[in-house]
Formats: sequence, structure tokens, C-alpha cells
Amino acid sequence: MLSTQESTPLIDPSLEAIRSIAMGRLDGEDGTIPVEDPATQQIIATVPNHTTVNALEAVTLADSAGREWGKTTPRHRSDILHAAYAHLIDSKDRLAALISREMGKPLAEAHGEVQYASDYVRWFAEEILRGSGGYRESPSGGSTIITTQGPVGLSVLITPWNFPLAMATRKIAPALAAGCGVVIKPATLTPLTTYLVVQLLEEAGVPQGLVQVVTTRNSSAFSEAVLTDPRVRKLSFTGSTPVGSTLMELAAKNIIKSSMELGGNAPLLVFDDADLERAAEQAMLAKMRNNGQTCVAANRILVQNGIADAFVEALTEKTRALRLGNPLDEATTLGPVIDHRAVERLSQLVNDAIAKGATLRTGGSVPDAPGYFFEATVLDDIPINADITSTEIFGPVAAISRFSTEEEAIRLANDTPFGLAGYVFTENADRAFNVAESLETGMVGINQGMISNVAAPFGGVKQSGLGREGSSEGLEEYQETKYFNLARRSSS
Repeated sequence: MLSTQESTPLIDPSLEAIRSIAMGRLDGEDGTIPVEDPATQQIIATVPNHTTVNALEAVTLADSAGREWGKTTPRHRSDILHAAYAHLIDSKDRLAALISREMGKPLAEAHGEVQYASDYVRWFAEEILRGSGGYRESPSGGSTIITTQGPVGLSVLITPWNFPLAMATRKIAPALAAGCGVVIKPATLTPLTTYLVVQLLEEAGVPQGLVQVVTTRNSSAFSEAVLTDPRVRKLSFTGSTPVGSTLMELAAKNIIKSSMELGGNAPLLVFDDADLERAAEQAMLAKMRNNGQTCVAANRILVQNGIADAFVEALTEKTRALRLGNPLDEATTLGPVIDHRAVERLSQLVNDAIAKGATLRTGGSVPDAPGYFFEATVLDDIPINADITSTEIFGPVAAISRFSTEEEAIRLANDTPFGLAGYVFTENADRAFNVAESLETGMVGINQGMISNVAAPFGGVKQSGLGREGSSEGLEEYQETKYFNLARRSSS
């Protein structure tokens, strides 16, 4: 059933309130960009449509502020990031409501995103104090090798719409911890959260001008302008593989240090010896979290024949229990997808799979109501030639196929150019690690459907990207190593 409770007004709904956050210094934008509530299709705010002139002005401001920021001590940067963490947590209700309103995730999940996003700020506030570099004698004698880590320089961050707060802090926090200035371009579908989080960072002590926000309809012109500017030394992008490939080509001109978190086609493998209840519960989490719109969502659910019927029944029952509705209604457990294009794509994928022989267990329809809603769906016996097997679904559609042997499961799981995440469910420890090691992915969840953790390196292999976010590796992405060779006189 679709809940149609009306949305509550934004705390800061006006254009002036949004425009005053972080970007008031940049004049001359080319009109505005409307921001839509996907649950109601209402325009809830507008933001500036910045030009390439604006973008290069942002580069100038962030580069200047970043050069001063990079001279500060790690303790100073850490203290400010700790203050920022506290301020974000104090603002959790405001942030969660805004995330739900502009992106559509249920309010409880939005609160979870606020904590997760804030944890990145706290993590990197601590990580910058753990120190890096080294001091060791040259193997041949006569000198001492010293290495240090310094800021890479001005960082351009391009974030997606599906986690508007977490994807921002996961990039901003390590950049600031390392001592870098930032230009961030959020997705035009969900820019409001980025504007608000930058304001909150500045209220907590981050210098004004250090983090510049650019919103634009013309992403390609923005990228070409800033990535060919020699002052830019770092690019971090989360988004599709084709766009990531184009950005890498632009970054290559000036040899810009780049990290990319790109498309996924995550396999979720359920073996006969899995705990059925846990496998179904965690598969729901891996598939339906964030309305199915995560890059690590279980895209292909592969179930061994012996447990398949029971697993499909359990997953279908849990799927039917989801309540589709307005994300600000606390009873809602599944919100809308992001826009009309997502609804159309999901309809096409489901219809194609059914036409080619898949069995529809539940869902599959578009409710006759305002908003961009799609029913939580379970498809069984997906044929290998269905489009859904090779397309990132990015929506609440569970696509189930079956396998006989462990070898077949691994072959099917790895039959994709992508390699972001994978999942394995089994009660056999040897099988768990053998299969996990055989999966061509950057991350594997073993008997769990939630793998993201601020202390772990997040990222993929193959066409799912390069570089890592989170953990110590996430800080290193914004640092350069410098080596000193100190000549030593003999003590004799």
C-alpha cells in the first residue's frame, strides 16, 4: 500500500537561504536549477546554475584558502573536524529531514546516513593524528631515508545523488584532514544537503572559502574547465563508469591524482548450507536499502538449487511486508526512486525479464499516485539473456537466478566487467573464504548485507574504479609522499 502523507516544509525552503550557503561570493550564474521532491514531484527549492567562470572563480578561492590551510598543524585540523562532527550530530534532525525530502529515502535511513556521514568526519579527524612517513637507514649505509606525507593540493570532488551527505563527507573530510582546499560539485538532483553541510562545517570552524560548492546543469563544461586548470591536483568521482572514463581522460592531461568509485553489478551468492533466515534478512538489506539505489546493492542474487525455493519464499514474504510511501512518514520503509527516468528504466527491465521467461513473485508495477514510486519486486528464474543480468538495476527489484555448484556460482558471479562488491552466505568457513577470495570484487560481505564501514577501504576493481575511500587509504588519496636522503658521516 502506498502512503500519501504530505511532506512537511523544508526548514530553509527559500532560494535566498540556499544560495546564501557557501556560494554567496560567486556572482553571475546562468539562472537557477529546480530541486524536486521525488515523493510529491513538487519543486522545493532552487540553486544557482553556475557557469565555467563561476567554477574557475571557485578554484581560485579554494586554492588560495587551501594553501594557507595546508600550513596548519594536524592537531589544528583535527580539532576543527572534531568540532564539525559534533555540529553535524547536533543538526541530525535537520539534515535527515532534508535528505529524505530531496532524495526520497525513508526518514529512519536518513538518520542512519547522518551518523554514517558524520563518522567519516570523526574518523579522519583522528586518522590525521596517527602519523605517517618513516625513518630508516639506507641498506647500503652512509645515509638515512626519511619520508613524509603532505597535502596533494586543490581537490575537485564530484558526488552522486543517492547518498547526498555521506558521499560529501567521505570526500571532504579526508581532503580537509590532509590540508587540501576543495571544490565540490554535487548532483543537481540533490544539491541542498551539500550546501547545508558546508554551512555547518563553516559554523564549526572550517575557514570560509576553503570548501567551494558549484552546482551546474553543464557537467561536461565544468569538468573540462576545472580539470584542465593546473592548480587542480586531485579528482575524486563517484558515479557511472562511462562518465568516470571521460573524467580520467581529462585528468590525464595534467596527471591529476584520481580516485573513482564507479558502477557495480554485485553478485549475492546463497549456498545450500546458509542460514535461511539470516540470508533472506541480509539479502533484503543488501537489495532494498536506500530504495535499492546503492552502488553496492545486490544486483544478481544467485541461489543454490537446494535452498532456492525456500529462500525465494522467504525473500518474497519480506518484500511484501515493505511499506511504500512518503519517506517523511515514519511508517514508510520504502520510499520513491529518484525521478521519472528511474521509474521508466525499472519498468523496462522488469518487463523484459518477464517476457524472456522470468517469474514475477511480487510487485512489478508503478502505483497510480503522484511521486516516482515503483513497487518492491521479486523476480525468480531470471534467464541469462535478460537485460537485468548485465544492467545496474538501481531500484527495489530483486533478480534471482539459480546455480548447482560452487564453481558455477563463482563463474556466474565473475561474468561481468564490474567488480565493486559481492556477498556470500554459507555456514562453512572454508567455503566462505574460498569463494570470497575467488570473487573479482574490491569488497565482500560474508553472511551480511551491509559492508560499508568508515574504518574499511571502500572501492572496487575492474571497471568499478580505482582508489579507496575510508580507512587510512582514504587519507592517502589526498596526500603525496616526499622523500629526503640525509647524508651521514661515519661515527668512527
